[in-house]
Amino acid sequence: MKIATYHRALGDNVRFFKGDLKDLVIQQLYEECLDALIEIDSEINWQLKQADIKKYIKTKKSNLLFDIGTQNSKFEFLLQHRLEDFADIFKKKRYEKKPLYDRIYVTTLFTFYWKITVETIHFCKKLVKNVNELHVGGVLASLLHEELEAETGIKPSQGLLDQPGMLDPNNPIAANLVIDNLPLDYSILDEIDYEYPTRSAYFTFMTKGCTRKCAFCSVPILEPTYKPKIETIDKFNDIKSRFGDQQNLLLMDNNVLASPKFLEIIEDIKSMGFYKGATYVEPNQLDIAIRNLADGYNNRGSLRRTHRLVNALVGRLKKDVAQNYYNLLTEYHVVDFESTTIENLLTLYPLIKDTYEKYRSKSPKMRYVDFNQGTDCRYVTEEIMEKLSEIPIRPLRIAFDYIGLKKQYVSAVRLAAKYGIRELSNYILYNFKDKPEDLWLRLKINIDLCKELDVAIFSFPMKYIPLFGEEAKHRDFTGQHWNKKFVRAIQSILNVTKGIVAPASKGEARSFFEKAFGESLEDFFDILYMPETYIVYRYVFENDLQYTPIWMSEYKSLNVDDLATAQAIIQKNIFTPEAIDTYYPSDEVRHFLRHYTIQRGNIEAGDTGYKKLKNQYDKLIKGDQFINLTLTYDFEDDVAKVSK
Repeated sequence: MKIATYHRALGDNVRFFKGDLKDLVIQQLYEECLDALIEIDSEINWQLKQADIKKYIKTKKSNLLFDIGTQNSKFEFLLQHRLEDFADIFKKKRYEKKPLYDRIYVTTLFTFYWKITVETIHFCKKLVKNVNELHVGGVLASLLHEELEAETGIKPSQGLLDQPGMLDPNNPIAANLVIDNLPLDYSILDEIDYEYPTRSAYFTFMTKGCTRKCAFCSVPILEPTYKPKIETIDKFNDIKSRFGDQQNLLLMDNNVLASPKFLEIIEDIKSMGFYKGATYVEPNQLDIAIRNLADGYNNRGSLRRTHRLVNALVGRLKKDVAQNYYNLLTEYHVVDFESTTIENLLTLYPLIKDTYEKYRSKSPKMRYVDFNQGTDCRYVTEEIMEKLSEIPIRPLRIAFDYIGLKKQYVSAVRLAAKYGIRELSNYILYNFKDKPEDLWLRLKINIDLCKELDVAIFSFPMKYIPLFGEEAKHRDFTGQHWNKKFVRAIQSILNVTKGIVAPASKGEARSFFEKAFGESLEDFFDILYMPETYIVYRYVFENDLQYTPIWMSEYKSLNVDDLATAQAIIQKNIFTPEAIDTYYPSDEVRHFLRHYTIQRGNIEAGDTGYKKLKNQYDKLIKGDQFINLTLTYDFEDDVAKVSK
């Protein structure tokens, strides 16, 4: 978003894309094809056939020509010939010989997206006129810059673009611009179909970097210099002027509490309209979109946004008002995006302006501030917490990275409760140097604090992945006190609620934590050793199929030697006959391990067809103890697959 602002300042045409890059190529070819079709026969509105034209370019299926409507033109042969040409360009990859873009930026995310990042960079090399104008930056590019350059031939940017002229030193305008200090271009978000969940928010920093050098954290590399206060007010006002007031404030600071200017920062936040009890009334978004459209500000994004806003109002209208409004939209061909033009929207706007203003949402909404990256409990004092309580912070995120922080963490939560901050969230690192029991204890501390202080703490356990080397390129790393099965068990538990460990709701006898992680450490370790399928579909296997009680009974009845053998096999999480045979297990252990051969693939929560499932597996679970184990899990996918 900052890079878009930068290039608009240079007078460049900017395009934002997220998704499969082949779709970008098809979009690019469609736009060229559309111009060619209009040149041949301008009597037909080819824009209405956008979806069919794109499908044809992608597949070259002849039946689509009828759907496109080439037969309705006296230039049918010429039209089909041009369409075939564009389909051949895509199929034969001729677009690689005439790349469109002067410069492409690839943003890299976490290091474990290595494979798809490398593939993306190689694809983009074919779309840019000069490969030296392919710029790669972001987290992965900064941490694995040498490996990325060796793999792709592209020298990535490391860290921040926080000096003037870093990308275009010879351009006199660029020489005075610091990209990292520029306001965000929100309009690019309207160029794509994906809607970001925190859309109506100011995204910014009040500080940069961190004062600490934690071994598990990339911030000291990405933002090596701690900046105790970033001037934000001007950028805030620029965004407000161009895109309208936003509801919430999302701050990406990595350690805001470390700033000696923290009290000033809170005053700045309050002056921006984010004080305790502050409300927000959404501005007239259509007025803003039309203004940007009239100004020629990102026509691609502004057109899509205006179209969405105009059509979204229909659902708020009733009877004659709704019909009259819809009739106008139909008359000016703005119901379907394919037929919508800038000219039609600008002509339509005066006719619907008053209706839109009268019926748009004007209800006040609460405003919230979110220090999204978390705060450091070691810096919390009574003065700081009292100051935090002056802004509508929701939730207050506090990191609880290791059990050694217990004293400071608990103190911070108590202070938050004292000053009326009742919704909290925290990040809990695991799979680093911690032990499994440390994770359970930290989660249990949160549950106990919720009950004692009458607060809600939502925990987000986060698995550690190394920052460097081959182990950073995937998600398979196992910490020194962990094993493959334990890590997989935690992931299976968290899969149920998208990674959140929530406190008990009112009226619940047991919290999610107690159900999912056990009421004691002994229960917790039993769950870690439990078959993954039994964990994910706990209710099915515990109640409907009643296999979990059988597993538990057999697990508890193993003698000391057999238990040690079974646990060693389970920890490896590989249940092939060859893997099991290396432990020379007893017949009892072999019989017990049959529970680990049940796959997840065809079991869905809420399915009532348990009888069929029960018949399928009863013979396995209750059958001959000398069963030959022939199933193995492939844990590359989120849902385990089974192969013979």
